[in-house]
Amino acid sequence: MSRTTGERGGRKGRRRAAGGFLPPLRSWRGAGLIGAVCAVSLLLVSHFLVQPFQIPSGSMEPALNVGDRVLVNKVAYRSGSRPARGDVVVFDGTDSFIQQPPERNPVTGLLRDAAAAVGLAEPPVTHFVKRVVGVGGDRVTCCDRTGRIEVNGTPVTEPYVHPGDAPSRVAFDIVVPDGTLWMMGDHRDRSHDSRDLLGSPGGGMVPVERVIGRVDWIGWPVGHWSAPEPTAAFDRVPEPGTGPGHGAAGRGGGAHG
Repeated sequence: MSRTTGERGGRKGRRRAAGGFLPPLRSWRGAGLIGAVCAVSLLLVSHFLVQPFQIPSGSMEPALNVGDRVLVNKVAYRSGSRPARGDVVVFDGTDSFIQQPPERNPVTGLLRDAAAAVGLAEPPVTHFVKRVVGVGGDRVTCCDRTGRIEVNGTPVTEPYVHPGDAPSRVAFDIVVPDGTLWMMGDHRDRSHDSRDLLGSPGGGMVPVERVIGRVDWIGWPVGHWSAPEPTAAFDRVPEPGTGPGHGAAGRGGGAHG
């Protein structure tokens, strides 16, 4: 081979490299870097702004079904705003719904948490999704003569309760301490919620600071795309201490089965 031919071959090889025919190692490094940037960006958004959450049970049917992926607005209650009656929220139930979280392997637990943070796995066992029924200062009782829950002496008609379920099959009369929430699932007969913890430490109340965010959108499956409709069920409820029959509450009447 002449020197001229060799020079032409060298120039052709350089042109191939310049034209985008990169060595495999460089290609994989570029793809890996892009993937890492995307993953970090997704985790940051999930941690600070909006987090996907996989619904693990039927306690919120018919509004939310098992396997639904919802988007949790994590900035909904910043800047002084607090959860309102009727909001559907995700919260950490440690020290309220769960007194002693189960032990877990640190490595697999970390991987599971990362997958749950992007909606690819069920959430940790300490995370729950429920509806806010009572806020700080509210007196919540069950039930009136027609079977409805009362908040601050006002009967509440709850259209979101699962068909066939009673508003509650357990009698209770509680006053929600300031800074806490009384939580109930929409599928009342299958929901582990504040009623189950009557008489336990904390009485089933969830501290406001344990709320992770508000459920603002159902993102999956495609046929279930929607934003949960705001409820008007609590519109007539007066502020704590101003409604009829607001006074010292009795003790709760048992646990929900």
